[in-house]
Amino acid sequence: MIELGVNIDHVATVRQARRTYEPDPLWAAVEAHLGGADGITVHLREDRRHIQDADIRRLKESTQIKLNFEMAATEEMVAFACGIKPEMAMLVPEGRHEVTTEGGLDIVRQEARLRDVISRLADAGITTSVFIDAEFPQIEAAARIGARVCEIHTGPYAHAFHAQGRDAEAPAVLRELAKIRDAGHAIRQLGMRFNAGHALNYYNVQPVARLPGIRELHIGHAIVSRAIFVGLREAVREMKALMREAAGQGE
Repeated sequence: MIELGVNIDHVATVRQARRTYEPDPLWAAVEAHLGGADGITVHLREDRRHIQDADIRRLKESTQIKLNFEMAATEEMVAFACGIKPEMAMLVPEGRHEVTTEGGLDIVRQEARLRDVISRLADAGITTSVFIDAEFPQIEAAARIGARVCEIHTGPYAHAFHAQGRDAEAPAVLRELAKIRDAGHAIRQLGMRFNAGHALNYYNVQPVARLPGIRELHIGHAIVSRAIFVGLREAVREMKALMREAAGQGE
């Protein structure tokens, strides 16, 4: 059954805007859990712009659903992950000046180093994931370095969906969706788990959730945005309902 990981980074963004103690990401994790989330995703960035080290420790100690720790493949983050031991660690590219992650990890160009990082995380008992574009060389490289999960970057699909007037049947949208579908097939053929995420929202999520073999979607900004108006528990519930409806239809 398809699962939903809720990214709560932007709850911490609101807190850090005032450098205070509220809203509390741990409360957000509890509300997301009660709304039906299967996991919580957080990205501890080098500049600590939103999530802080203490947030990760509290989430690991207190949440009762899976913790997905997004991280750059740096020595600092590897050591932190091995100490915290989240259920999953996902390697992502990280640019200091980017607003959000802007593309997939280039495994091909740094295969040896990433193989070592994946090995260290796996030795600590952590499920290892990589965030990559829907490109076959990157998928094959992910398998070679020992990743257990590939999360496909859905940003190009989401941007095409918006640019084409939210027309799910527009040729440009269908081309991007086909890339994700084909990437998912390749991932599963190589024995890895097929996840997806980035820029998914309440309007574009169903075609992705309907893809064969997809295991998890990780969604944050859209859910936190809707939560401003309806509350986080309800925002998660609505997203999970859309995903399950689409997954039940299949392709």
